[in-house]
Amino acid sequence: MRRRQFLQTAALGTGATMITIGTQGWALRAQALVPTQQNLIVVFLRGAVDGLNVVVPHGEPNYFSSRPTIAIPQPGQAGGALNLDSHFGLHPALAPLMPLWQHKTLAFVHACGSPDPNRSHFEAQEYMENGTPGITSTPDGWMNRLLASLGVKSPLGAISIGATTPRILSGRMPVANLPSGKMIARPLPVDRPAVAAAFSKLYQGTSPIDQAYQEGVSARRDLIGDLEAEMTTANNGAPPVGALASDARHLGDLMAQDSRIRLGFLAAGGWDTHVRQGASQGLLADQLKGLGEGLATLVQALGPVYQRTTILVMSEFGRTVHENGNGGTDHGHGNVMWLLGGRVQGGKVYGPWPGLEPEQLYQDRDLAITTDFRDVIDQVLTAHLELRPSDLRVIFPHYTAPSQPLGVV
Repeated sequence: MRRRQFLQTAALGTGATMITIGTQGWALRAQALVPTQQNLIVVFLRGAVDGLNVVVPHGEPNYFSSRPTIAIPQPGQAGGALNLDSHFGLHPALAPLMPLWQHKTLAFVHACGSPDPNRSHFEAQEYMENGTPGITSTPDGWMNRLLASLGVKSPLGAISIGATTPRILSGRMPVANLPSGKMIARPLPVDRPAVAAAFSKLYQGTSPIDQAYQEGVSARRDLIGDLEAEMTTANNGAPPVGALASDARHLGDLMAQDSRIRLGFLAAGGWDTHVRQGASQGLLADQLKGLGEGLATLVQALGPVYQRTTILVMSEFGRTVHENGNGGTDHGHGNVMWLLGGRVQGGKVYGPWPGLEPEQLYQDRDLAITTDFRDVIDQVLTAHLELRPSDLRVIFPHYTAPSQPLGVV
């Protein structure tokens, strides 16, 4: 019996001190925090999000000529990108995140991704979750190896929300896996008194499997208590919009109130926009609106804990520079990685920009990669989680960090 089978439950609602900014934004009020452990949350966008329409290179003429129907207009125009700097803008559907950019806790790394050229969703996701691009024999995920390096003893050290434990958290270290959406609070057979009593009698010894069961039940009891407290206070605020926002609120609330939780994971699908992608409005815009609301909800739920948390948003690869004949984009290469959090040196787009002229494209079709996605995570692990070089060699085998860090954390 696997330990994580007993770790499925829900979360507790808390509040956060907020500042409203105009009519569309908000930001966390700066607060003096007691120095304590640092946390990490990974949000994986499955399906390959179009990074060129997320962080728009409006300073590139070839961007507009390559996308006659799906390009995001220049900043200042109707439906235009939200200006980030002289070269880049943010998709207007992500307006709720602009206060984080202005308060310099949101940054982007463009032309970033996996050095492996694979354009298969399944294999590319596996490589990014294993942390070993091009190597299929890696038995575990890099976040599971990270959990071991952090020396976390509690089975609540890492929480994933979704139907199954993702590859990125698979491995020898136990993790808690919570169902998504309304299923998060669904009782399990082990919650029935008769079943619980029978299992407790069966696994009352000191063997590893007995201890695994006992730890799992203890962790679930703690989280069930959190859920009951949330039910008492839930009517104090309006419900979030969309499944991602709901899952993000549960995860953020749990991490805000339980210091044993060091790592969190969320995933969102629907980014494979081969057809009718749209520009400022349409399929991608609707997806980004839900993502922006979800991330905003996560930050709000974390409250002061946001100041000691880094949130990474990543996807398996980008999409083609040129739109296709169906008003969409096909599987590409380079993409954009997001970082949010109190230690992030935000308000900047990082990474060498390769350009979008025909001779600058990867295989004559895609945004080239100039920053390995592990370079970004390496920065988070060393500057934020304060891991040693020996730990990094275990978390990312077959990887050599660049001599000059990005400086994003």
